Amino acid sequence: MYFEDFDINDSQERNGDDVFSKPVRAGKRTYFFDVKATKNNDYYLTITESKRRLDRDGRFVYDKHKIFLYKEDFEKFSQGLEEIIKYIRENAPQTQEKTTKDSTSSFSDVNFEEL
Repeated sequence: MYFEDFDINDSQERNGDDVFSKPVRAGKRTYFFDVKATKNNDYYLTITESKRRLDRDGRFVYDKHKIFLYKEDFEKFSQGLEEIIKYIRENAPQTQEKTTKDSTSSFSDVNFEEL
């Protein structure tokens, strides 16, 4: 597995032939899951987190962080990810945001003409 940060021009990105891509929008971030092929036609996965932010001069820039995941690491990576997600779901304290969202979803519709 290999981690890489990007500068504004993405000049450090490794080359690889694009095979398949799946963007996932999640709030203020977008995750890109990209299958790439080496020169020997061996596949690997890149996972990129991209977050848009406003620069000092008022322009939008994207902060990007990338993980290169090779097929020999898939099993251990997916097991570790599954385990840590399960731990967080079972042990994370309830946040005020989640509590507020849950409590508002339990209200019934109100017909103001009946009041």
